[in-house]
Amino acid sequence: MDKSKKIHIENLEIAGYTKKQNDFISLTDMARFKNVETTGLVISHWLSTRYTVEFMGLWEQINNPDFNVTEFSNIKNESGSNGFVLSAKQWIEKTNAIGIISKTGRYGGGTFADKDIAFEFGSWISPQFKYYLIREFQRLKEDENDRLKLDWNLQRTLAKVNYQIHTDAIKEKLIPAELTKQQINFVYANEADMLNMALFGKTALQWRNENPNAEGNIRDMATIEQLVVLSNMESINAVLIHQGLLQSERLVQLNKIAITQMKSLLGNKNLTKLK
Repeated sequence: MDKSKKIHIENLEIAGYTKKQNDFISLTDMARFKNVETTGLVISHWLSTRYTVEFMGLWEQINNPDFNVTEFSNIKNESGSNGFVLSAKQWIEKTNAIGIISKTGRYGGGTFADKDIAFEFGSWISPQFKYYLIREFQRLKEDENDRLKLDWNLQRTLAKVNYQIHTDAIKEKLIPAELTKQQINFVYANEADMLNMALFGKTALQWRNENPNAEGNIRDMATIEQLVVLSNMESINAVLIHQGLLQSERLVQLNKIAITQMKSLLGNKNLTKLK
């Protein structure tokens, strides 16, 4: 869930973010629906019910290999009794929980929970609140997925456009006169595999032999970063062809370019947001 996106329910704005492909929603913001001034107490009251403790324990046992089951059992035995109070911080510290996160800071601080846990908290607030929360969350995720598909298709289209430039250079500089159609196709395949070697470290056939059950080919399985680099390499290779460099010389240069650009792109925050 994009940090810039907010879930809006009536006049309430609820923050969220994604961590390791898991979506987290602010329980602190949600608690304002009950009480604007004592959000911590609202969350604590919910956490102190036996049903919540059992649900939280189940979620952690399924998703958290480091969950402290012994401490959870102690908390579960005490839950529901008179005077039992459990805060988010106590739950995290005692059980090593990961489903709830307590963040500090004037901006973006508060208690956040995995969407499954947040939806349960929404039920406790009110069925109507949970319904609107889920609907708005799903709308944001659909918008996010549509944007990802658009970016992905844009990169693939860019790679295809540059490939035409690449193949035109091959026709002009590499294909001698009077070659058979079979020979021409072999030259194209050779150049394509040269790029595959520079970027992926293997030819299309080698990849296919290693992945006999995969749908598509080596480039269909490429990451966004690899598609960006591939697009750049096709344009650069066209220039190198016009300069008259041997394929072996171009392979060395393109491999160095692929390494440099992949290192740069893997640390690019804008590309990371697309995943």
